[in-house]
Amino acid sequence: MNEQQQAGAPDGFGNAQTGGHTGPPPGGWGPPPRPDTAVPGPPPQHAAPPPPNYPPGPLPGWGYYPPPPPPRRRHPGRRAVALAAALVLAVGAGIGIDQALRSGNSSNGTSSSTSQVTPTALTPADAVSKAEAGLVIINTTVGYQDARAAGTGIVLSANGEILTNNHVIDGATAIQATDVGNGRTYTATVTGYERNGDLAVLQLKSASGLTTAKLGDSAKVAVGDAVTAIGNAGGTGTPSAAVGNVTALDQSLTASDEATGSSEQLSGMIQVNADVEPGDSGGALVDSTGAVVGIDTAGSQSQGGAQQGPQQGFAIPIDTALPIAHQITASKSSTAVHIGPTAFLGLEVSSGSANGRGGGNGAGNNGGNGSANGSDNGAVMVAGVIAGSPAAQAGITQGDEVTAVDGHTLSGPDSLTDLMVGQTPGKQVSVQWLDTDGTQHSTTLTLATGPAD
Repeated sequence: MNEQQQAGAPDGFGNAQTGGHTGPPPGGWGPPPRPDTAVPGPPPQHAAPPPPNYPPGPLPGWGYYPPPPPPRRRHPGRRAVALAAALVLAVGAGIGIDQALRSGNSSNGTSSSTSQVTPTALTPADAVSKAEAGLVIINTTVGYQDARAAGTGIVLSANGEILTNNHVIDGATAIQATDVGNGRTYTATVTGYERNGDLAVLQLKSASGLTTAKLGDSAKVAVGDAVTAIGNAGGTGTPSAAVGNVTALDQSLTASDEATGSSEQLSGMIQVNADVEPGDSGGALVDSTGAVVGIDTAGSQSQGGAQQGPQQGFAIPIDTALPIAHQITASKSSTAVHIGPTAFLGLEVSSGSANGRGGGNGAGNNGGNGSANGSDNGAVMVAGVIAGSPAAQAGITQGDEVTAVDGHTLSGPDSLTDLMVGQTPGKQVSVQWLDTDGTQHSTTLTLATGPAD
């Protein structure tokens, strides 16, 4: 844990708000709610079009018909840059929105009696003004895909510990974060992540005196409570907000990846009718006092950006996220929590089924966003190899089948991804594979430092 801690915040995690805005920004909250229309101009030329979307399907707890598709994980730019909608993300591609309140299916109701007790419930604009100084705008470079990405993070400590979604930094080879409170931009490194829980902690280099987020108690959140989702929606580089209400608690869902078609199971989520958009990921879901009660993570969106039915957003409860954040900042690794730099083989692989997570999506642990499926025998089919990587130096090529790593027989791409979580750069591991002629090979290679998973 860093030595400088926010006064009044247990273990340095900011339950004490200092500094920040005391009212609306200069000129007021003038811009009208952002319309759900296309971002002007063509998409960035460096980004390839996304693959076809999954067909619509029902989700647990959705009480209307026809149901929307599985909520898309709000991944940064490389997962949305080519969509013909207002959800296009690209670093530096701001569209002139400054602190706008986004439209949402909100009511004018106040928090229920089971919500956090406060003398006065704030307006959404005041809640944003109170909470925004405890956020950072995250921009990443996804080097192996020649892409850029954007997201949001929550300031946990004055020394620059930042809580965000793992998918915000998945595949990142460089990360920068701009603190909303002081306007400074910092280089960030990944302290650790919990991939299955979609959480990560970053450390801002040479940061001090940051305003920390006021953290609430998600156990007190009740259906009907007024909430505001704040984040870097659209990758504009400034916080904006969507107002709404809590519609359900403890929700389980399958969140799909907009780029690869893979998906993952999320559970225990807070469901809201606020419009959570790409770029909001890792941002704050705040209650009527401006306290963070959840981490914006996913939202419903139909194919091509058209909305079917009510807006739906999902957030990880802050009470779920904080123990994982504490474990990461205490450098306590486990089978689920990875600490420090990510080990890298340099293989491009993908999921062998529609429900798989994929073996290294977005240049993750295994090195890429390949398109080949797993082999029938459980081996991992190689869709491509990153030039200069350990796998390339070992002579592994496209079309080969990796059968074992570090003495562990593989049962598909997911098993390789899980295995790599526990590895560290510089470690020597054995690798066995079959080439396209069926000849078996074995070698020992040294894992490199790769992008975050």
